[in-house]
Amino acid sequence: MANTVITIARSYGSGGRIIGRMLAEKMNVAYYDRNLIYLASDKTGMDARLFSEHDESVKPTLIERIGSFSSKNIPPESRRFSSHENVFRYQQKMIRELADKSDCVIIGRCANYTLRESGNKLIRVFIWAPHEKCVENVMKKFSITRDEADRTIKDINKHRREYYKYYTGCDWESAMNYDLCINTAQHDTDSAAALIERVAKVF
Repeated sequence: MANTVITIARSYGSGGRIIGRMLAEKMNVAYYDRNLIYLASDKTGMDARLFSEHDESVKPTLIERIGSFSSKNIPPESRRFSSHENVFRYQQKMIRELADKSDCVIIGRCANYTLRESGNKLIRVFIWAPHEKCVENVMKKFSITRDEADRTIKDINKHRREYYKYYTGCDWESAMNYDLCINTAQHDTDSAAALIERVAKVF
């Protein structure tokens, strides 16, 4: 029986992670975000810091790029395993396994692209908000200046945009990649989570 899997991509400061966690609680399903790093660490026996260093990263070295063509079967215990390409590949393998295991909510990490042919009931969500709204949210959360919040948001969104493009060849913010896009300037976190839950029930 196919599982219901909700993937959430999010612009920084829009509240996507909070919404994802609330949604998982509402639906009583598994929630995967940075805990994927620790799950991967437990499964491979590698230090979680190695996965963390490469998590959602798009800066492989030239050697890693060359090696990626012949490294598909490198075992996790190999030193060469901990490259950007291999960490990404292993993380996607884990995402597929977890999606096949049970209903769940997965945050970021190109999960909407990875699971596009999984056979599960996939609902791909993008959470965003106008830049100024995100700036206000980040200022409030971290008690930083407007300029600091502005730079942080631009840097992180640029990083996410490049990561998604590098591994999928698609545009991270394109509505064509999602089933539902929510503007959190118009929906608070609770109503956004409730909206996704309603969509999941009738999808």
